[in-house]
Amino acid sequence: MFVKYSQGFVVMPGGFGTLDEFFEALTLIQTNKIDKFPLILVGTKFWEGLWEWISTTLLHANNNISKEDLDLVHIVDTSEEVVAILNEFYNEYKLSPNF
Repeated sequence: MFVKYSQGFVVMPGGFGTLDEFFEALTLIQTNKIDKFPLILVGTKFWEGLWEWISTTLLHANNNISKEDLDLVHIVDTSEEVVAILNEFYNEYKLSPNF
């Protein structure tokens, strides 16, 4: 229900619950169960190990995901970058967020 009404997903460093929510949103978009919206991970230093594993193990070593799946996620460090990604998405799709 939380994801159903989301217009963007900004994920801060966290634990297992954070990973669960992030991967749930990513999976729903990837499988076209919900419409695409921005998925943004904040903190390149925090997320770089996980993202490297996703790229090397899931994509390259085992071919469990496609290259396009990686394009669903943005990794940034500042609030300005988050806002820019959200604005770019909503301008591109001619949508108006409700925030």
